[in-house]
Amino acid sequence: MEALRLILLYLHLIGFALLLGGALTQYLSGRIRINAAMLWGATIQVLTGIGLAAPLRDGHEPDPAKLATKGVIGLVVFVMVFFSRKREAVNRGHFLTIVGLTLINAAVAVFWR
Repeated sequence: MEALRLILLYLHLIGFALLLGGALTQYLSGRIRINAAMLWGATIQVLTGIGLAAPLRDGHEPDPAKLATKGVIGLVVFVMVFFSRKREAVNRGHFLTIVGLTLINAAVAVFWR
């Protein structure tokens, strides 16, 4: 079971890299829109996050408050990306909110013990 958890964690980090890297690429290009990397990253983050939420470790249940916080933020990011993906240009505030929430979600994962 530990191997499965590590594989899911690895995929979760790849999703984070896709989401943040895709956003950074779009922002630096000067054309603010949702690209395929961002959509795939948000999708991978949500799906692997659900898998990581299961208590796979022996006798160790994840903190429900942390899971709820990360789940809500992850779903909000996914919804913001999914429903804006076909627009030719995205509002700057909307785009920066996606980036900010992605970074906040990573901070919750690292600092909430």
